[in-house]
Amino acid sequence: MAKINIKPLADRVLVEPAQAETKTASGIIIPDTAKEKPQKGKIVAVGPGTKDEPMTVKVGDMVLYGKYAGTELKLDGGDFLIMRESDILAIV
Repeated sequence: MAKINIKPLADRVLVEPAQAETKTASGIIIPDTAKEKPQKGKIVAVGPGTKDEPMTVKVGDMVLYGKYAGTELKLDGGDFLIMRESDILAIV
């Protein structure tokens, strides 16, 4: 992937969502209209944090986030989410 030229501010992070599942465990193909939005992704950029809230995630971490967390962005042909670190539920 090309280097993303965006620097989140304060306690925000840029996340590249994982690909949605295309098949069920039993092999049934899921059409695009029925795919669940991924709730897992990789951190690709991290803001500096704030005086009161230092950042605990770093670039490369795989994280879980809420279904409706973040704002969707299209950058260099890819889909990304920008969200506050507090929207992240866990590092996996």
